[in-house]
Amino acid sequence: MKQIGIFAVLLLVVTVGGGFAFTALYPGPEGTRAVWISAAIATVVQGIGFGFAFSLRKENVIAGWGAGMLLRLLTVGLYGMVFIKVLGLQSAPALISMVSFFFVTTLFEPLLLKP
Repeated sequence: MKQIGIFAVLLLVVTVGGGFAFTALYPGPEGTRAVWISAAIATVVQGIGFGFAFSLRKENVIAGWGAGMLLRLLTVGLYGMVFIKVLGLQSAPALISMVSFFFVTTLFEPLLLKP
């Protein structure tokens, strides 16, 4: 359970810190809105993805990690094809920030999935 807490802290640090960094790269209300919506979605989805891998870490960690990766892939696809238009977001800051949040936080997973 300690790993879940560590991952939650790292996830928040990356998404909040990255959110501020991306809002500096994409100033203005539209860019800022896109970045923070992406950060919120990425936090929830990444938490669920890590939960898959963590729950299966003793039986088959690769299956859990793969399910989490598939969830992230589907999220980026649906977000890019549907929700950006529905929410009226700028696509560049929304997608670049979301993929960056996913990438950086996924790098921490192997360190925290040891049984």
